[in-house]
Amino acid sequence: MITFEHINLVVKDMNKTLAFYQAAMPNWFIRGQGKQNWYGTERKWLHFGNDFQYLAFNDNGLGENRELKTNNLGLAHFAFTTANLALLIKRFAAIGVEVDKVGEPTPYRKNAYFIDPNGYEVEFVEYSSDLAEQRNNY
Repeated sequence: MITFEHINLVVKDMNKTLAFYQAAMPNWFIRGQGKQNWYGTERKWLHFGNDFQYLAFNDNGLGENRELKTNNLGLAHFAFTTANLALLIKRFAAIGVEVDKVGEPTPYRKNAYFIDPNGYEVEFVEYSSDLAEQRNNY
């Protein structure tokens, strides 16, 4: 069996990035952190998650993320499930982060997209069914 473990992201500002993801996932914690030299660049790294999954952040990112409204190569978005999308939206609003766009509603799924401080698009999905045929109704 294969399960998701982590996503490794290069970021501009570690503190702003951490604040964004802490608002989304208040039950996650900093699993580890340190400094390293990455091909001649000193940078901090941080693992934020739970005991089984995490987001790896590496600071001192340069340049801009890909334009999301194009078909340029690169990461389009990544997604997490949440039990309460409305509460997550309120936690983001409390730190000044607004919904970027809302997904097409279905009877069993609500979703919203946000842009993190580094330009990554992050989707959060709330399902109201445990049945695969309802959850995955496209």
